[in-house]
Amino acid sequence: MTISIAQAAERSGLSIDTLRYYERIGLLDPPARDAGGRRDYSEDDLSWLAFLTRMRATGMPIKMMREYAQLRHRGDPGAARRRQILVEHRTAVRERVAELNACLEVLDYKIEHYGSLERTFVEGITRGATA
Repeated sequence: MTISIAQAAERSGLSIDTLRYYERIGLLDPPARDAGGRRDYSEDDLSWLAFLTRMRATGMPIKMMREYAQLRHRGDPGAARRRQILVEHRTAVRERVAELNACLEVLDYKIEHYGSLERTFVEGITRGATA
């Protein structure tokens, strides 16, 4: 089963322009075309787009994604380098997650701090009203 570019965009969460861009820069193999010359995307294309979307969401640079896509296109001889790319990117993602966790700790502290201030303020008002 194949689907149109509009359907592929909807299912992948990417815009039609992004799909065309990914094709133009070599991230996405040119899809099959129907009799009218319109792009037909396969389930394999959608799976690949899902992978690309996840890599972009984790901050993988387009340059690294292009290298990975080129190696993928070559097949097994590029498997070791593809694995290395993913391992390196995983390390970067873990570092970013650690940074974000540190930021969350600061946010949690500040939220608790302001909660304490609010409770103290309300208690002060309540005591003042009953005095």
